Amino acid sequence: MLEARGLAGDDADALAAEVWASRRLGEVWLAAPPGETEPEHLICTEVAGRATSRPSVPAMAAVAALARVAPGSEREMLTQATDILSASQPRPEWADTPCWEPTRAFRGTDVWRRERVLFVDYDAGPRPHTLMAVIVDEAEPVIAALRLVEPGAHEEWERLRGPDDPPMPVRPAEPAAVLAELALAMRETDMAWPHQEEGGYAELRALAWTRGRAHLPAWPDWAPTPAAEREDLTAEFVRHSGLPDDDVTHSLAGLFLDYGDGYIRPGPLAWSPGRVALFLADFLPRKVMLDAAQRERLPEALRHWVRFALTRTGMEPRWIEPVVEAVSTYHAVFEKAFDDESVWGPAKRIVSGHQEQ
Repeated sequence: MLEARGLAGDDADALAAEVWASRRLGEVWLAAPPGETEPEHLICTEVAGRATSRPSVPAMAAVAALARVAPGSEREMLTQATDILSASQPRPEWADTPCWEPTRAFRGTDVWRRERVLFVDYDAGPRPHTLMAVIVDEAEPVIAALRLVEPGAHEEWERLRGPDDPPMPVRPAEPAAVLAELALAMRETDMAWPHQEEGGYAELRALAWTRGRAHLPAWPDWAPTPAAEREDLTAEFVRHSGLPDDDVTHSLAGLFLDYGDGYIRPGPLAWSPGRVALFLADFLPRKVMLDAAQRERLPEALRHWVRFALTRTGMEPRWIEPVVEAVSTYHAVFEKAFDDESVWGPAKRIVSGHQEQ
């Protein structure tokens, strides 16, 4: 609570209070052990208890700041604590600042649909600001960066990207839709272990949840590519690839579609260099049995498949080539890992007959 003294000054405002409280909650969230579902409850309870037993101006500021960004389950307790403190301590002027309302939003995604950037502008009030998130989605969406930036930052995004980075044009979007996308990615990021510390995520996590939680949609339903569409894609692939029209080619095409359905969120044809890497170096060695003919044809078939899939999505050839090159890069890793029984998953061990005793 002593750290909250700065929030009691005349120059303090609601945004500074929210950032302070979000940072404190983030520290507790990072330190929580696996399986802890309400890590913020302890700090909110302790701060409220100590503040009401030893009232002071910093104590009031600490409780009022936490009340702005703490999980909903803690709000009633914190509000009651501020009411008790109000009998002897002045409420900070910023404590009654209305909740922030988004005024504009922008969204960008790269050509491989593996990286997204979100901007949500909050122009009202004394401290206009923008909440920015960078989401990387090779297998599961993870928030790689979470920042508060100046309004208009979206206009500089393309300029700040490197010359070799794929294009990521930023376009206007509905604030509610962007906040829903942010909340979905936060839910996935929160489930990852160890907890995400890099990119400012933990520091601004609580603040961002107050902006996005109301927009969090239900878990999306999973639907595989319909059987008829799979047959059409496989037939078209075989015609264009020049590979033999046999069981080996068809089985590999089916394997590529299975992976796309299960692990590529934007769609089964949205391959990227990173998704090729995960497929060859992780998925196949852990989960899949291949016979000698499939294994021999795998690299050639996968090169043809990613070229076919990305061409079908309308991608420019210059962005298809890095994905094709990734097959050669990671095939060597595949060859080394595929025969390493220590990386095999339980299902693969059972199918292979190499069950642990």
